[in-house]
Amino acid sequence: MTIVQKFGGSSLADLEKLRRAASIVLEARRRGHSVVAVVSAAGDSTDELLDMARQIAPKPNQRELDALLSTGEQRSAALMAMMLESLGAPARSYTGWQAGVCTDGEHGAARLRLLVPERLHSALDAGVIPVVAGFQGLSPRGDITTLGRGGSDTTAAALAAGLGAGRCEIYTDVDGIYTADPRLVPRARRLPEIDFRDMLALARAGSQVLHPESVRLAMVNQVELWLLPAFRAAPGTKVAALPAERRPDFAGVTRDREQSTVTLVGKAVSPEAQPLLRYLLERSGVPALPGGAEAGCVSLKVAHAQLEEALVLIHDAVMETQE
Repeated sequence: MTIVQKFGGSSLADLEKLRRAASIVLEARRRGHSVVAVVSAAGDSTDELLDMARQIAPKPNQRELDALLSTGEQRSAALMAMMLESLGAPARSYTGWQAGVCTDGEHGAARLRLLVPERLHSALDAGVIPVVAGFQGLSPRGDITTLGRGGSDTTAAALAAGLGAGRCEIYTDVDGIYTADPRLVPRARRLPEIDFRDMLALARAGSQVLHPESVRLAMVNQVELWLLPAFRAAPGTKVAALPAERRPDFAGVTRDREQSTVTLVGKAVSPEAQPLLRYLLERSGVPALPGGAEAGCVSLKVAHAQLEEALVLIHDAVMETQE
């Protein structure tokens, strides 16, 4: 089976972490799988490049900014290929355009338009591990483009679909998808599995665990996504099309700082829940205004300073009904 494994920047922040990521690739290969690795820029390198560009010009030329920012992933890809080679496995790095990732011409937030992964097929046929720089592609004019924040997730999901992979594994510094951000909500629970529809709603509502476009691509192409921890053995979370009887009523609560909203997502969530949640918040001293309301997804607007308090209140109230 072909597997696509994506490694986030925190998983590649130094040589020891890079070696750990390479060992995950080699373990999958040892089990008989063909593996394609997709890598993000290591650590905070993208922010460092962006800061450098803004020291030159407050609003850098977007074409040149894409050319600059794409180098972070290219550096990671080359280093990962070298690490795999040093550990005895043949590997070769590819930029996004060398991997056949074609986009529109929207610099900084390009969308995938076509995938032509012939070079990756050839590498896999030759027993070579392709290491692809995520987050980037090529416009119709032949310019380098980037896919926006979280774009390496999108690269990984697109390649998994284009290569007919059995699964796409996203390795990061968290150990799965939770009912809320566990750093903010002590009672948050890890979900062993979540339906594509619930994960897409959470991602669009502000959850930063997976990029919304990566979830959409996986759902459309029926590619199983797995969110897994890079630094320790743990089961993680499977994102897939779940049968109705396995799809839990409650998926999660998330916040969007920019929109100052808290959103409840789940199969059993109905628009009628909105006034009840608003009453719950206001009774606890958190004024709220209605946001969006539809089957499976309800939002409320609150003051920016009270976002985290509202998140905890809504999450814990819903959890009580589930116990």
